[in-house]
Amino acid sequence: MEPAMDQIFLQASSKTLEQLLSRIRDCLAKLKPDEIWSRGHENENAIGNLVLHLSGNVRQWIVSGVGGAPDTRARDAEFAARGGMETRDLLGRLESSVSEATAVLGKVTADRMTQHVTIQKYNITVMEAIFHVVVHFAQHTGQIIFATKMLTGEDLGFYKHLKAAAHAEKTP
Repeated sequence: MEPAMDQIFLQASSKTLEQLLSRIRDCLAKLKPDEIWSRGHENENAIGNLVLHLSGNVRQWIVSGVGGAPDTRARDAEFAARGGMETRDLLGRLESSVSEATAVLGKVTADRMTQHVTIQKYNITVMEAIFHVVVHFAQHTGQIIFATKMLTGEDLGFYKHLKAAAHAEKTP
Protein backbone atom coordinates (compact mmCIF):
# COMPACT_ATOMS: atom_id res chain seq x y z
CA MET A 1 0.00 0.00 0.00
CA GLU A 2 1.30 3.42 -0.98
CA PRO A 3 1.79 5.96 1.83
CA ALA A 4 -0.87 8.66 2.11
CA MET A 5 -0.13 12.09 0.70
CA ASP A 6 0.25 13.62 4.17
CA GLN A 7 2.91 11.07 5.07
CA ILE A 8 4.75 11.66 1.79
CA PHE A 9 4.79 15.40 2.54
CA LEU A 10 5.94 14.91 6.13
CA GLN A 11 8.67 12.44 5.18
CA ALA A 12 9.88 14.68 2.34
CA SER A 13 9.95 17.66 4.73
CA SER A 14 12.05 15.74 7.28
CA LYS A 15 14.37 14.39 4.60
CA THR A 16 14.87 17.85 3.12
CA LEU A 17 15.67 19.41 6.51
CA GLU A 18 18.20 16.64 7.20
CA GLN A 19 19.80 17.00 3.75
CA LEU A 20 20.11 20.77 4.12
CA LEU A 21 21.53 20.34 7.63
CA SER A 22 24.16 18.04 6.14
CA ARG A 23 25.14 20.74 3.65
CA ILE A 24 25.42 23.34 6.41
CA ARG A 25 27.54 20.87 8.39
CA ASP A 26 29.85 20.49 5.37
CA CYS A 27 30.11 24.26 5.00
CA LEU A 28 30.94 24.87 8.66
CA ALA A 29 33.63 22.17 8.50
CA LYS A 30 35.41 24.13 5.75
CA LEU A 31 35.39 27.46 7.58
CA LYS A 32 37.47 29.00 10.35
CA PRO A 33 35.57 30.57 13.26
CA ASP A 34 36.37 34.09 12.08
CA GLU A 35 34.94 33.23 8.63
CA ILE A 36 31.74 31.89 10.19
CA TRP A 37 31.23 35.24 11.91
CA SER A 38 32.51 37.52 9.16
CA ARG A 39 30.29 39.90 7.27
CA GLY A 40 30.95 42.20 4.35
CA HIS A 41 28.85 45.01 5.79
CA GLU A 42 27.13 45.67 9.08
CA ASN A 43 23.69 45.16 7.50
CA GLU A 44 24.59 41.61 6.39
CA ASN A 45 24.24 38.45 8.42
CA ALA A 46 27.23 36.24 9.07
CA ILE A 47 26.91 32.50 8.54
CA GLY A 48 26.85 32.13 12.32
CA ASN A 49 23.81 34.41 12.53
CA LEU A 50 22.04 32.40 9.83
CA VAL A 51 22.68 29.15 11.71
CA LEU A 52 21.31 30.66 14.94
CA HIS A 53 18.34 32.04 13.00
CA LEU A 54 17.55 28.67 11.41
CA SER A 55 17.74 26.95 14.77
CA GLY A 56 15.38 29.51 16.30
CA ASN A 57 12.96 29.37 13.39
CA VAL A 58 12.75 25.56 13.35
CA ARG A 59 12.18 25.45 17.10
CA GLN A 60 9.58 28.21 17.11
CA TRP A 61 7.59 27.04 14.11
CA ILE A 62 7.76 23.24 14.34
CA VAL A 63 8.91 22.20 17.82
CA SER A 64 6.76 24.84 19.54
CA GLY A 65 4.11 25.87 17.00
CA VAL A 66 3.33 22.39 15.72
CA GLY A 67 4.66 20.23 18.56
CA GLY A 68 3.40 22.29 21.49
CA ALA A 69 6.71 22.85 23.30
CA PRO A 70 7.17 26.21 25.04
CA ASP A 71 8.32 29.01 22.72
CA THR A 72 11.56 30.35 24.17
CA ARG A 73 12.91 32.01 21.03
CA ALA A 74 14.92 35.24 21.29
CA ARG A 75 14.86 36.18 17.59
CA ASP A 76 16.70 39.50 17.91
CA ALA A 77 19.60 37.77 19.68
CA GLU A 78 20.08 35.50 16.64
CA PHE A 79 20.99 38.53 14.55
CA ALA A 80 22.78 40.50 17.27
CA ALA A 81 25.40 37.78 17.89
CA ARG A 82 28.90 38.63 16.71
CA GLY A 83 30.69 35.43 17.65
CA GLY A 84 31.58 33.95 20.98
CA MET A 85 30.20 30.53 20.15
CA GLU A 86 32.34 27.56 19.19
CA THR A 87 31.55 26.01 15.80
CA ARG A 88 30.63 22.67 17.40
CA ASP A 89 28.17 24.41 19.75
CA LEU A 90 26.63 26.39 16.90
CA LEU A 91 26.23 23.25 14.82
CA GLY A 92 25.00 21.27 17.84
CA ARG A 93 22.22 23.78 18.39
CA LEU A 94 21.06 23.43 14.79
CA GLU A 95 21.35 19.64 14.83
CA SER A 96 19.27 19.51 18.00
CA SER A 97 16.59 21.76 16.49
CA VAL A 98 16.33 19.67 13.33
CA SER A 99 16.29 16.43 15.32
CA GLU A 100 13.48 17.68 17.55
CA ALA A 101 11.57 18.96 14.52
CA THR A 102 11.79 15.67 12.63
CA ALA A 103 10.54 13.87 15.75
CA VAL A 104 7.54 16.23 15.83
CA LEU A 105 6.91 15.71 12.11
CA GLY A 106 6.95 11.96 12.64
CA LYS A 107 3.92 12.31 14.94
CA VAL A 108 1.79 14.65 12.81
CA THR A 109 -1.42 13.04 11.58
CA ALA A 110 -3.48 13.80 8.47
CA ASP A 111 -6.13 15.53 10.61
CA ARG A 112 -3.49 17.65 12.33
CA MET A 113 -2.19 18.96 8.98
CA THR A 114 -5.32 21.09 8.46
CA GLN A 115 -5.59 22.40 12.02
CA HIS A 116 -4.77 26.05 12.57
CA VAL A 117 -1.96 27.30 14.77
CA THR A 118 -0.75 30.82 15.52
CA ILE A 119 2.98 31.37 15.13
CA GLN A 120 4.53 34.86 15.16
CA LYS A 121 0.98 36.25 15.00
CA TYR A 122 0.29 34.30 11.76
CA ASN A 123 -2.83 32.11 11.82
CA ILE A 124 -1.94 29.23 9.50
CA THR A 125 -2.44 25.50 9.10
CA VAL A 126 0.11 23.04 10.42
CA MET A 127 0.90 22.10 6.82
CA GLU A 128 1.61 25.75 5.97
CA ALA A 129 3.87 26.05 9.01
CA ILE A 130 5.88 23.01 7.94
CA PHE A 131 6.11 24.26 4.35
CA HIS A 132 7.27 27.66 5.60
CA VAL A 133 10.07 26.10 7.64
CA VAL A 134 11.35 23.90 4.80
CA VAL A 135 11.36 26.79 2.30
CA HIS A 136 12.94 29.16 4.83
CA PHE A 137 15.60 26.58 5.72
CA ALA A 138 16.41 26.04 2.04
CA GLN A 139 16.69 29.78 1.39
CA HIS A 140 19.20 30.36 4.16
CA THR A 141 21.10 27.16 3.38
CA GLY A 142 21.62 28.56 -0.11
CA GLN A 143 23.01 31.75 1.41
CA ILE A 144 25.37 29.72 3.61
CA ILE A 145 26.55 27.68 0.62
CA PHE A 146 27.11 30.84 -1.44
CA ALA A 147 29.05 32.52 1.37
CA THR A 148 31.14 29.38 1.90
CA LYS A 149 32.04 29.28 -1.80
CA MET A 150 32.96 32.98 -1.65
CA LEU A 151 35.16 32.48 1.41
CA THR A 152 36.87 29.26 0.29
CA GLY A 153 36.83 29.52 -3.50
CA GLU A 154 35.82 25.85 -3.58
CA ASP A 155 33.18 23.95 -5.48
CA LEU A 156 31.50 22.14 -2.61
CA GLY A 157 30.59 19.21 -4.85
CA PHE A 158 26.95 18.90 -3.83
CA TYR A 159 25.92 18.31 -7.45
CA LYS A 160 28.99 16.58 -8.85
CA HIS A 161 26.89 13.51 -9.64
CA LEU A 162 25.01 15.58 -12.24
CA LYS A 163 28.06 16.60 -14.26
CA ALA A 164 28.36 14.87 -17.59
CA ALA A 165 31.41 12.70 -18.06
CA ALA A 166 34.05 14.26 -20.26
CA HIS A 167 34.21 12.69 -23.72
CA ALA A 168 37.29 12.35 -25.84
CA GLU A 169 35.17 12.81 -28.95
CA LYS A 170 34.48 16.19 -30.44
CA THR A 171 30.90 17.21 -31.00
CA PRO A 172 30.20 17.42 -34.76
